[in-house]
Amino acid sequence: MTDNKKQNLKGLQIIPGVGPRTAEDLYDLGYSTPESLRGEDPAQMYERLCAYQGCQVDRCMLYVFRCAVYYVSRDEHDPELLKWWNWKER
Repeated sequence: MTDNKKQNLKGLQIIPGVGPRTAEDLYDLGYSTPESLRGEDPAQMYERLCAYQGCQVDRCMLYVFRCAVYYVSRDEHDPELLKWWNWKER
């Protein structure tokens, strides 16, 4: 793994709910920085991840993507919306 990729993965992990594995998934989808998620459609991201992995990914990943896009798209955050599990019904 290159130093650049390691740095990008670490940077993605500043997003609430994004750990090492999710950072890898985001990187595989072409997102190298938190800012690159701004304005993205979480449902489309989820569908792309399912296609990339060739299987139906757990829907919790959709909730993480919703939370991530929310986080990078706003300067102020509702603390409850920084918990990915609170995005299930949105």
